[in-house]
Amino acid sequence: MSYLLAFVVGGLLCTLAQLVLDLTPPRFTQGHVMVLFVVLGAVAGGLGLYRPLVELAGAGATIPLPGFGFALVEGALQGASRGLGGILAGGLGATALGLTVAILGGLLTALLFNPKG
Repeated sequence: MSYLLAFVVGGLLCTLAQLVLDLTPPRFTQGHVMVLFVVLGAVAGGLGLYRPLVELAGAGATIPLPGFGFALVEGALQGASRGLGGILAGGLGATALGLTVAILGGLLTALLFNPKG
């Protein structure tokens, strides 16, 4: 059942992102949608609204972009007791693995494939 919930919640988040992209003016790019969803995840996490979704859907809520914003806020809140440096280190520490994978994936893609144009 947990796999089904993860699939449904992750799919709904992705569907929502696609709808935002399709139904907004042409100047609203994929980058805008990415930033919007990370910020929405961070705000929902800061307000305590995203945690129940993570507990319900697991990876279906943590892997899409709002989950990244949620992880940033969770890490920052955990590090807040150590001051400003703790806030920054907590947010970066909580998302370090995802950032590392994204950077290495981009590097590997750039090394293996030639761009069009």
